Amino acid sequence: MHPTLGTIAQLAYVVDDVATAARRFAATTGAGPFFLRRNVIDRAHGSGAEAGEFDHSSAYGQWGALQVELVEVHSAAPAAFAATTARRGRIHHVATFVPSFSAEQARLEALGCPALLTATTSSGHAFAFHDTRSDAGHLIEIYEPAPSILALYAKVAAAADGWDGRRPVREF
Repeated sequence: MHPTLGTIAQLAYVVDDVATAARRFAATTGAGPFFLRRNVIDRAHGSGAEAGEFDHSSAYGQWGALQVELVEVHSAAPAAFAATTARRGRIHHVATFVPSFSAEQARLEALGCPALLTATTSSGHAFAFHDTRSDAGHLIEIYEPAPSILALYAKVAAAADGWDGRRPVREF
């Protein structure tokens, strides 16, 4: 059997201001409501031993079966990863759950898709952005389906069920 990444769970776009972008995205696509949260990731590294960071604010909303993340970047490193956050108006990354973070990272690396940023959240969850721009036009984010991550997805999806379009932007 040929290994695959699995189902895309999230589309993500880099934006200038998450609250403004969330209101606009909700108005134009009907996605939402969006939940805002600040994420400071400082336990990170680049493709080698390069120090990494990813300080950003996110707005999470539901668009049909997919979660949408709008990302306002405050600072990012190393330079190769930071450069991916400079362009707007396109998908920055798609996220997918993987059964084994380390096995999927090794598989992607072997395929010539290096991790531009590998990091751990404050709650101990590993994630990585792999460079698949030459094949897909965007990065792929991978992480395992930990209970707290699944809870975030469930909260966002539940809020969208029957949502009437009011209060498109909310605090997490």
